[in-house]
Amino acid sequence: MPFLAAYILIVAFFAGSAFGSFFNCWAWRIVHHESILHGRSHCPACGHPLGVLDLIPVFSWFLLHGKCRYCNGKISPRYVIAEILSGAGFVLCVLRFGLTMETARAVLLFCFLFVLSLVDLESYLIPDRFILAILALWAVTLPMILREQAMTAMSAMENVTENFGALIGKGYLLGTVSGIAVGGAMLIISLIFDRVTGKESLGGGDIKLFFAAGLYLGAAGGLLCVMVSCFIGLIFAFLMRQERIPFGPSISAAFMITFLFGDPVIRWYLSLLGV
Repeated sequence: MPFLAAYILIVAFFAGSAFGSFFNCWAWRIVHHESILHGRSHCPACGHPLGVLDLIPVFSWFLLHGKCRYCNGKISPRYVIAEILSGAGFVLCVLRFGLTMETARAVLLFCFLFVLSLVDLESYLIPDRFILAILALWAVTLPMILREQAMTAMSAMENVTENFGALIGKGYLLGTVSGIAVGGAMLIISLIFDRVTGKESLGGGDIKLFFAAGLYLGAAGGLLCVMVSCFIGLIFAFLMRQERIPFGPSISAAFMITFLFGDPVIRWYLSLLGV
């Protein structure tokens, strides 16, 4: 039903943009060492608590012409851009997986990567708590996703239920090996680059994030993620025109793009090789 599908996507966008507003606040408080549990949202310039009309995702920024209603200070367009991107991320997750368990997993992964990226943009640091959250999400949801895939394949695999325990073990093993392979490869490459150029290329958080990408995406998907992240990083560097740029947002964007749309690209490439 086109109307129902459109309604679901609209709800997904506004839910995502609302979360994006919260993510902006969360990231700002992490960077400034403030608790997310205490205190109301406030203007970063004058500190005045924000009212309901100031916190409507996307619309408030345009209605206020990008300024605080209390001190008339300029509000960075980063906030509304983050809200729009967060809404778009939720929509893409729903478009890719529909209303399934995989969608919930994709949305949670997107949330962690999004906040992580906002923090890295401000502080050039990737907090370990988000890497651990991403790893925990993988560990907890892998059996659920494998069971969903196994139930879909029941007609072709009569003994899938009997072998489900082995299937889970294999999933954990392959994911861990892929994560180590992708993260380890990037660590070696960064060490060589640092040695040759005398400059730091990747931080420890970037390596950990590549490891997490390997867990979710596998070796082939992890390699695709590396290539896409480098491409996005080049565009990001060109747009920002700074000597030093955080790489976490580029890795996160590539991670999510590959998670959502990497399989068709990998299958197409393997078909060219006759595999």
